[in-house]
Amino acid sequence: MNAVRDHRVAVLVLEGAKALDVGIAAHVFAKRPSMPYEVRVCGEQVGTVDGWNGLAYAVSHDLEVLAWADTVLVPGYRNPADTTTPPTVITALQAAHDRGTRIAAISTGAFTLAAAGLLDDHRATTHWHYTHVLHERYPKIDVDENVLFVDAGQVLTSAGAASGIDLCLHLIRRDHGVALANHVARRLVSAPYRSGGQAQYVPRSIPEPLGDVFAATRAWALEHLREDLSLAALAQQANVSPRTFSRRFTADTGITPMQWVLRARIDHARELLERTDLTVTQVAEASGLGSDTNLRRHFGAIIGTSPTAYRDAFQEGAHP
Repeated sequence: MNAVRDHRVAVLVLEGAKALDVGIAAHVFAKRPSMPYEVRVCGEQVGTVDGWNGLAYAVSHDLEVLAWADTVLVPGYRNPADTTTPPTVITALQAAHDRGTRIAAISTGAFTLAAAGLLDDHRATTHWHYTHVLHERYPKIDVDENVLFVDAGQVLTSAGAASGIDLCLHLIRRDHGVALANHVARRLVSAPYRSGGQAQYVPRSIPEPLGDVFAATRAWALEHLREDLSLAALAQQANVSPRTFSRRFTADTGITPMQWVLRARIDHARELLERTDLTVTQVAEASGLGSDTNLRRHFGAIIGTSPTAYRDAFQEGAHP
């Protein structure tokens, strides 16, 4: 039986590219024993691509790599409102899209996808500073300025650079399940799961020390998913009133405490389904969801499939 080949990722570096965006795209999928990916960095032409803030990138591949790739990642770049995407790049992206290649943009890379017409009639996002510009220039796009990333199936977009990590982890979850995504997140010292619907920019009116307290409360909750994680229990851990905890937690994360708890439990259930042979009932109990009926209902609503079908697709040993 032939081994399944690694997933091929092309990182398309354009003029003015931001170093962090390029680094995220290339580093997250970098080849390691645990990573079934192969990455190639390319530009419009082989050679040096001038980046932003005095940086430059030496790329050894040109646009032909897009025909090799399963996924194309377009990092963000400086001044997208004043940048014209080269016609050769547009043509290559359109051809890749027509072949069924998955195409994702980090931050202002969304402007390149928009210029190629790949976001027309789709929901998309970009860095909050440029969402209005994207909407005005490309009115066919449903621009959502209040999310970290948008998964529109074959095309995906993310907000600022940090949310590029969230997008990449989301792609890994799509390809190989939550266990590998969590493994990569731990290596990056990154949050293992931030919903794409989480607010990308929230003006802070909360003292930073309180945010630290809530981070500790979230960490405690992840270690006690089987226990009572009611609003009252979480507020007690944070040493504030339930009303204060709910209001400030939502302002800080963009989701309610109970939404966060539910997603944390579903995330844990996914990992148990991938890594253990526990029954669905046992997984429900271990993740704090109580019953298999409760697990199936919430799992279907959030993940879009059943626990059994998810296990069949992602249990360890199903992928290299």
